[in-house]
Amino acid sequence: MILVTGATGFLGRRVCRLLDAQGQPHLKTSLSLGLDLRDPIATEAFFAAHKPSQVIHCAAFVGGIQFGYKHSAELFHNNLQMTLNLLASAQRHGVQRIVNPISNCAYPAKATLFKEDEFWDGPLHDSVMVYGFVRKASWVGAQAYAQQYGLDVINLILSNMYGPEDHFEEVRSHALGALVMKFARAKKLGLPEVVVWGSGTPVREWLHVDDGAQALVRGLAAPRCEQPVNIGVGRGISILATAEMIQREIGYTGRLVLDPSKPDGAPYKTVDGSRGQALLNWSPEIDFEDGVRATIRWYLEQEAHGSH
Repeated sequence: MILVTGATGFLGRRVCRLLDAQGQPHLKTSLSLGLDLRDPIATEAFFAAHKPSQVIHCAAFVGGIQFGYKHSAELFHNNLQMTLNLLASAQRHGVQRIVNPISNCAYPAKATLFKEDEFWDGPLHDSVMVYGFVRKASWVGAQAYAQQYGLDVINLILSNMYGPEDHFEEVRSHALGALVMKFARAKKLGLPEVVVWGSGTPVREWLHVDDGAQALVRGLAAPRCEQPVNIGVGRGISILATAEMIQREIGYTGRLVLDPSKPDGAPYKTVDGSRGQALLNWSPEIDFEDGVRATIRWYLEQEAHGSH
């Protein structure tokens, strides 16, 4: 049986839908469904009762840059505790494979095109140091459990994700979701301008959540690999160009104003996905503009029905 943690979250929901579409039986769990992975006793009892053979670990406590600054201690404690409890219970109850997604913010701040053999080549960017560290620590934990117990964990490094059903709140959302929300609101209210945080120059490679889900599900059957594995295509787009694309798609005709007093985050984040392509026999497929349009369409439909 496949266990999906964080099954009610942004990525976890899409993983479960893909497993459903493929007819793969799976067990869903999340904090809202009753399992707190931060609780070692509850986690141990769950694994003892259900004995999953494989785990896709989508549970995480995460948000955008501002969220990270405001909740840094919680980011550290919650995510590290989940990793510790998951690894321990998986090892004790015979889990055959854990698919562990790692955010690409775990790469060094100086990196531009992220390559797996440069994963340890410097400090993390200050804006994501805590979350990047705890995701990096999940790989260290996987290595430790592989070395001592033979536990099989495949660590897939995912680019910045976006798509329908993401968080669309100013603090919790990631950059793309926040931009969609801002431009849609400005058009609806007839506001004269939209302020985009930062200089607009940082470059991001975006990964549609459905491609992220596809990578994780493919990771269940991929050959064993203890080294980190990038998922991506090595192409990025600046925050300003992304904002201009969203502005066009929404049809907002006011001014776009940059606010360089707000944090930029890392200057450049794209990934070399060649190892992932070879291992999974696949690479991300969803065109960025098509994905952005679908995300905007979903958001506007939710707005029309009063879901936000």
